[in-house]
Amino acid sequence: MIIPSIDISGGQAVQLVGGERLAIEAGDPFPILERFGLVGEVAVVDIDAARGEGDNKDLIAELCRRGRVRVGGGIRDLATAWRWLDLGAEKVVIGTAATPELLTELPSDRVIVALDSRDGEVLTHGWRQGTGTGVLERVQQLRGLCGGFLITFIEREGRLSGTDLERAAMVIEVASPARVTVAGGITTAAEVAELDRLGADAQVGMALYGGQLTLAESLASMIRSDRPDGLWPTVVVDESGTALGLVYSSAESLGRAMEERRGIYQSRTRGIWVKGETSGASQELLSVDVDCDRDTLRFTVRQHGRGFCHEGTWQCWGDDRGLGRLERRVGSIAGAPDPESNTYRLLQDPELLAAKLIEEATELAAAESKEDVIHESADLIYFLLVRARSAGVDLDEVARELDRRERRVTRRPMTPKESLR
Repeated sequence: MIIPSIDISGGQAVQLVGGERLAIEAGDPFPILERFGLVGEVAVVDIDAARGEGDNKDLIAELCRRGRVRVGGGIRDLATAWRWLDLGAEKVVIGTAATPELLTELPSDRVIVALDSRDGEVLTHGWRQGTGTGVLERVQQLRGLCGGFLITFIEREGRLSGTDLERAAMVIEVASPARVTVAGGITTAAEVAELDRLGADAQVGMALYGGQLTLAESLASMIRSDRPDGLWPTVVVDESGTALGLVYSSAESLGRAMEERRGIYQSRTRGIWVKGETSGASQELLSVDVDCDRDTLRFTVRQHGRGFCHEGTWQCWGDDRGLGRLERRVGSIAGAPDPESNTYRLLQDPELLAAKLIEEATELAAAESKEDVIHESADLIYFLLVRARSAGVDLDEVARELDRRERRVTRRPMTPKESLR
């Protein structure tokens, strides 16, 4: 896969040549994260912290809350690594400080060891000091203590000269089963595809910022089709992961969908198809994934209007059930007030809603039989959804917060607050 990179210095996204010379000032990193996050994890590097010249920790903490981020730059001790993991970083990227002693104190599947190399030698101290140790030797020493390696070819970094695929292949073989991410000079979709074929990820910065490469081209380079027309089956799901239907994509439709962040597909008979253009049931594109066999896409969308299916149902298998459907019913009442509705009354009366939440939580806590727990849980979940809607919060936001909490490595004590003792 492709891992887009956001290097941050002085609160701004930048791109450096060889880690030194400023080449691009890209500005505010938040819209960049929104764009890059379409394809999954984004590498965020604190250049200032890496150089020991301050840090951008508050900004990067907010980036962790907004997207799937792997954080690197200036992580030199256990406390800093824990902090980023607790803040929701998918992974931490540790360079010079990656000793066996430190790595054994961290969850290995969430640690990437960064090895910066020039002509096969590992360099440290901001790429300024040689170690006399080869990259392959260092990988062998640390393999098994981390979930992956980030190998940067310094001599190619930021120069758009192409990466060293031969050397990358050697590292990938030695590092297995750890996943390798390669950075430095990657410029073409063909290089991204070849690294993917070898079993590695491509970390790309300069080529994306400079327009030599797009995310859509990178994804398209990895996908294969066994269809005569060359189209890619595309499974469309909503924020909860519920399948809405099966469509098809092409390089052209994928490029437009990612550029416009909309549900845009390739009809097998009518060409490019913009979902909702005539029906009003439009889609906001949230993410694009390639499956494990590299022959199917998944579009995660925020569906608007009556639903995905042309027959007026939420999905092509009829109406869905469960929390997603209930949430939409609550939302429809909030958007089209109904004075006869108890839900509308709750939305208009915060004190009543608060009282019902406390009442239902108390009843659920006291429930003993399975049937009573089911009944009281249903009551409480309904009132929770109404409360969330009253604040403009949707289930997807709650789910993302729960995902972030799951990534914590330190835990708060599970004790009741003083007011509830």
